[in-house]
Amino acid sequence: MTALLDLLRRRIAVDGPLTVAQYMAEALGHPRHGYYVKQDPLGAAGDFTTAPEISQVFGELIGLWCADLWQRMGTPDPVLLVELGPGRGTLMQDALRAIGRAAPGFRAALRLHLVETSPALRAAQATRLADAAWLDRLADLAEGPAVVVANEFFDALPIRQWQRGAKGWHERLVGWDEETCRLHWELSARADPGLALIPEAVRDAPEGSIAEACPAGLSHAALLGRRLAQQGGAALIVDYGPARSAPGDSLQAVRRHAFADPLEAPGDADLTAHVDFQSLAQAASQAGAIAHGPVTQGAFLETLGLRPRAAQLQKASPARAAEIDAAVARLAGPQQMGTLFKALALTAPGLGTPAGFP
Repeated sequence: MTALLDLLRRRIAVDGPLTVAQYMAEALGHPRHGYYVKQDPLGAAGDFTTAPEISQVFGELIGLWCADLWQRMGTPDPVLLVELGPGRGTLMQDALRAIGRAAPGFRAALRLHLVETSPALRAAQATRLADAAWLDRLADLAEGPAVVVANEFFDALPIRQWQRGAKGWHERLVGWDEETCRLHWELSARADPGLALIPEAVRDAPEGSIAEACPAGLSHAALLGRRLAQQGGAALIVDYGPARSAPGDSLQAVRRHAFADPLEAPGDADLTAHVDFQSLAQAASQAGAIAHGPVTQGAFLETLGLRPRAAQLQKASPARAAEIDAAVARLAGPQQMGTLFKALALTAPGLGTPAGFP
């Protein structure tokens, strides 16, 4: 039994079963044994690969998107460029390179801030982004106009789940089975309508359905919405999930690039869930921002110039042509990341429709 599993067993014995959100928070963020605290999870040697690690074009296009937004904002100087969950810093490194070439005024004006809690990932980011300032929370960001990027950030925020029973919604919980010495799923004994969190479009789902909500994600979206409305700027959220709220159990674990049982090895596998883009957009809009999209990642990148930029790279490095084609297919192909992944933009009122959005 791992140290974290033993801690969870003892906590459940004292306080009762955990909500899914409590379980995810411990598995991913426990200060000693949490998944993101212990290791660098990215790349071939890790458990998963994100879009910036697939091709430099991804980060370059997002950098140019940010530069365009800065110009729409009236070229404020200084301006905050913020990334939530920056991974190894690869996306921002590529973005800054493109910004420096295409918009040197923006590069000079921006003040880079990274919101990251993982010591291992902060160390990796520092090797690529020496002039960055690090924050534990978005709420700690200094005042001022900002352009915010969040790529595969919201999918790792803890979710809550409910299952529809004959008499209403019951919260799904993580308990402990003494006979098997394993974590297991169970439901709260009392029906909980959960109407404040369950998306309205899901509340009438049939018996047996699973509903999900991400309180932390909604809080981040509302914070971004208020900030953008009051201080100006824009945010770009790229992640995976449905464009509209829908029922379903989307919690998954990934370990060594393969799916795993979410309850099997807490702290040793990545846990994520689909992002509810409709709920994020509503939370930000209610706080004062304007929501654009979501659009599919494939359509977003194609509109920004994915293929012309890939062709430039192939011309410069003909030996890598097949590799670059494979990366483009992976980022934009409908059977790969192109459709499941979406892009959502949040802007201050008056900025107009950002590039990449209809």
